[in-house]
Amino acid sequence: MVSLFDPYDLGPTRLKNRIVMAPMTRARARNDALAPDPATALYYAQRATAGLIISEGVLVSVEGRGWAYAPGIYNSEQVAGWRNVTNAVHAKGGVIFAQIWHVGRSSHVSLQNNLQAPVSAVDTQAEGAVAYSFDENGALAYQQQSKARALKIDEIHRITAEFVGAARNAIGAGFDGVELHAANGYLFEQFVSGALNSRDDNYGGLSIANRLRFTLETVDAITAAIGPERFGIRLSPYGRYNDMRPFADEAETWLSAAAELSKRRLGYVHISDQTTMGKNGIPQDFMQRFRQAYDGTLIVAGGYLKDNGQAAIDSGSTDLVAIGRPFISNPDLVERLRKDWPLAEPDRTTIYDGGSKGYVDYPLFECAPDGSTVSSSNH
Repeated sequence: MVSLFDPYDLGPTRLKNRIVMAPMTRARARNDALAPDPATALYYAQRATAGLIISEGVLVSVEGRGWAYAPGIYNSEQVAGWRNVTNAVHAKGGVIFAQIWHVGRSSHVSLQNNLQAPVSAVDTQAEGAVAYSFDENGALAYQQQSKARALKIDEIHRITAEFVGAARNAIGAGFDGVELHAANGYLFEQFVSGALNSRDDNYGGLSIANRLRFTLETVDAITAAIGPERFGIRLSPYGRYNDMRPFADEAETWLSAAAELSKRRLGYVHISDQTTMGKNGIPQDFMQRFRQAYDGTLIVAGGYLKDNGQAAIDSGSTDLVAIGRPFISNPDLVERLRKDWPLAEPDRTTIYDGGSKGYVDYPLFECAPDGSTVSSSNH
């Protein structure tokens, strides 16, 4: 039987186990350049025992911002900061991909240049969705996402080019690959959604091919620049985060995406189930159909740990298992799972709080001379 802790060949890259550290926004780029700092390098290096680390969402432009203090990869200071991160991870024997990100309408005007409206497939505003942004006094606040304006076709092409630039920057910064964030109701899913995208051009409407066009054109442009083996994409079929709603041909749309992505021989497809986010889950029969339609490495995320992660691999429903929140408070999560050591709970008040507390100060777990387990200070 294949174990969760066995190595895996992800294209040309050997992973030391099948546990993936899922991408998680931490809002630690608290400088004018929105660049990762030395604490961010330490944070990822501490967790380098994961078979694969997927970074937090990394912005391709100011326009793509939807969360205060999220880092970017579109200027030289950001690239230099990420180079320090990848060097630190590689020094610990880790593998790291950059998740490149544009939130589309899931933003607030305070995060945009000159308080401009966010952009999306259509003129619309998400209901009941917030952005971690700045109020009229410049203080951090969770605020209703602003109404977006529809992108023109030349702007769609411009954004694809920005993703290509971000991917090249990521490889230049030493990342082993990139993941396109096309999940969780962000820009690409806003185009894919049959409930949202009512455009009357080649990028929307009733046609599934039209609604997939922007995503697939961007996939093709990035893989042409850096190679398909160094590329992954994250999707969240049936996701409802950021006010994404059901639509009639939902299953057909995502299975069409699976078939198209399968043709491209990518590094992987990463599926996010939003059950643990308190949202709609993915029907089990759908995942079986997706697995049949997509012939390539598959990563699944959504409430996995050792037992259910191993069960998912045993069933053949996935190749790799992504784990999110437990990595925040357990930098040595892989070892804790391997040896059935207890897990520490994260301090939720510090997840987006800035600084080192709740970021790089979680302790490792060690065995005492008598074989019992003891918590140690971080090192």
